[in-house]
Amino acid sequence: MRKPIPLPRLASVPPADPPYDDERGPYAGPATYGSLALAREPAEPRDTRDPGEGTSGPRGALILSPRGSVPDERRLRGLGQAMAEILAGRRPPESVQNRLSERAYRGLVRAGKMIDTQRPPMVGLPHVQQPVEGVVEMCVLVHCGDRSRVLALRLERFGVQWLVTDFETA
Repeated sequence: MRKPIPLPRLASVPPADPPYDDERGPYAGPATYGSLALAREPAEPRDTRDPGEGTSGPRGALILSPRGSVPDERRLRGLGQAMAEILAGRRPPESVQNRLSERAYRGLVRAGKMIDTQRPPMVGLPHVQQPVEGVVEMCVLVHCGDRSRVLALRLERFGVQWLVTDFETA
């Protein structure tokens, strides 16, 4: 008599994406603000100067992560998605003005539509580096249909807020 062959053990696979807001439990954390799901906290005094420039006007106290720590992958991906939509002409630049330095915002407005696509762009997972303390560099692949593009962003910490100080696409 032959021994029965054991069946493979099946394990559940965790979901690839985080849950939607309505799927989160009642103790899931603070509510979010805007389409980028960036937490809004009370205003604090902070340095709003752009590197190499004079003092800029006041901004909201919009922060990407608590206590100035490195932003998480989900928030970076959301910021990359918003930037890709702006560069594709599908979102106004004003929607991310609080997340960019004055110089970077002027460059974004001046750049206009740089990504030509028939469908909305979709960004992949960000590749993140922290070359020095207070600086995060990331790049994302932007899927635009027939041809994909790459978008690189540099964020620098000003107090507890991370601002995009430079961007480039190819």
